[in-house]
Amino acid sequence: MIKAFLRLIRWQNLLIIIATQCLMRYALLAPLLRHMPGEWNGTPVVVPGLHLALSDFHFFLLVFSTVMLTAAGYVINDYFDTRTDRINRPERMVVERSISRREALVIHVLLNVLGVGAGVYLSFAIGFSFLAVIFVLIAGLLWFYSTTYKRQFLVGNLLVAFLTALVPFTVTLFEIPALTKLFAPQMIAYHATWRPLVMWSAGVSLFAFLLTLIREIIKDMEDYEGDLSFGRRSMPVVAGLDATRYVVIGLIVLTMVLLGGVVFFYLRDTLTIIYTTLFLELPLLWLAWRMMRARSPQVYHRCSLLTKGIMLAGLLYLVLASYLFSSLLA
Repeated sequence: MIKAFLRLIRWQNLLIIIATQCLMRYALLAPLLRHMPGEWNGTPVVVPGLHLALSDFHFFLLVFSTVMLTAAGYVINDYFDTRTDRINRPERMVVERSISRREALVIHVLLNVLGVGAGVYLSFAIGFSFLAVIFVLIAGLLWFYSTTYKRQFLVGNLLVAFLTALVPFTVTLFEIPALTKLFAPQMIAYHATWRPLVMWSAGVSLFAFLLTLIREIIKDMEDYEGDLSFGRRSMPVVAGLDATRYVVIGLIVLTMVLLGGVVFFYLRDTLTIIYTTLFLELPLLWLAWRMMRARSPQVYHRCSLLTKGIMLAGLLYLVLASYLFSSLLA
């Protein structure tokens, strides 16, 4: 039962979410705050005394809420996908085989209660109650994704990509109001803004959005037969596999161009160039080549796994970024 439950909530993906938010906080935001650029009497300086504003406990609540809501989303998705999963991935089915539909629904409700409850408590505890709506909205979007949006042309793909991009950005979204409340006088005195935090976080989130969108469309190509049988309006069903293949390749090229532009204009250090070339650009080029030749669900599945690996490599760049902040900006 425990093994089936862990498969149901995609525990590996939840670990990646935990790692993502921890790296955003400790490998990106914390060193950026220690090296926040400002100005004093016309001279560029580092704003002194800045540090993370959220306590470790409040950050734990944010991560806990994110993980619970994501797990609830996986459960309800499998709950409504039992018919198509019998065709697309019968060997990986959990609902109806190891866990009954009734048990899955109860698990979904409990996870949502824990996730929304922790998020609402966090929002009120840090004095920004308006942020509580985010957790309620996420729970609702995941429900409607499973029941409605994933059956609509491209809507479900875009929604999953948006929610994935929100995982890293939420860390910054909750940190900045607390930082402003705590350090507004210093920021005004040194003519500084939170723009570096927002730009870095937006860059990570955009990368996550594009790679997730690519992966979701590839997964739809893998699930083409089941989706066609049950009348789902996925991109491969509506536009055809060939047209969808070109869309995926176009998105891969767009990601490569944007990534190359960021490195060329903003991150010209040698380590970043080597890392992005070896672990991001070349794998993306290989992914595009594989997609050009892919014609079977098995190959689409391998391309999906490759995309996930590229996303993980992008996340691990934050470890290198933390080192660069500490060494190059010291």
